[in-house]
Amino acid sequence: MLISQVKNADGSITVAVREEGAPARAVKGAQSVHALALEAANSGRSLKSVIEEKGLGDIVDIKDAYAKGQFLPPITHPDPAHLHLTGTGLTHLGSAATRDAMHAAVSKVEEGATDTMKMFKMGLEGGKPKPGEKGVQPEWFYKGNGTQSVAPGGDLVSPSFAEDGGEEPEMAGIYVISDKGVP
Repeated sequence: MLISQVKNADGSITVAVREEGAPARAVKGAQSVHALALEAANSGRSLKSVIEEKGLGDIVDIKDAYAKGQFLPPITHPDPAHLHLTGTGLTHLGSAATRDAMHAAVSKVEEGATDTMKMFKMGLEGGKPKPGEKGVQPEWFYKGNGTQSVAPGGDLVSPSFAEDGGEEPEMAGIYVISDKGVP
């Protein structure tokens, strides 16, 4: 099941779901993906079961919505400051070396490795533990809040002080925290 959010002319959101080969359909009574996910988290059910219970309505032309720039990010929050864009994982070699050089230049550290490179090396050495052993915690990073989230096909905007920028397509895991504090 693929889920999309489309912004309507009146500012409301249509949540559209589709299976391969079938047209996208609106989820009846859905205000947003966030609202559906929160309902699932609070009830202890899967997102799929909440969507199935609500049922599907009208066909949504997602190709037309995309062409008109009506797509929204996969999940939005009523208060974008409460949507955190973060990540974790072992950085690839080129990115680690670039960040290490940047941090070394900023801190003027002459002896030993920067914290960035120390963390990267720890991940290489202990990131894939043997069965029964504990591994090294992966690097964690903060990318911003919901105001930095970009819809498919949306513009990637850099601040005026940025010296460079680019897209970095990645697989995203989206966590919604229930009213009881459970992801």
